[in-house]
Amino acid sequence: MMEQQYFMLLATDIDDSHEARTAARPEHLARLQKLDDENRLLIAGPNPFPDETDKVSGSLIVAKFNSLDDAQTWAEAEPYAHAGVYEEILIKPFKKVFPS
Repeated sequence: MMEQQYFMLLATDIDDSHEARTAARPEHLARLQKLDDENRLLIAGPNPFPDETDKVSGSLIVAKFNSLDDAQTWAEAEPYAHAGVYEEILIKPFKKVFPS
């Protein structure tokens, strides 16, 4: 079996994403819970605006996948992507150094 590696998924929301984000949130959280249950999730959370912390500009997810293609496939199936919340998603390999 191929050893999984971490990838970071940095998503940027469209303007005024709150309503679509709220509607898709339960399904989004369920997918993150599945990654966590499989011990593949390192961290996940939204990016609030500095001066308006109740509004969100995007999300960060760092999780283990078999490949960049697998991370891309997972991201394409993300409920927020289907709901039109995300304007774009940047995916890169991620190496966890600290904490050890």
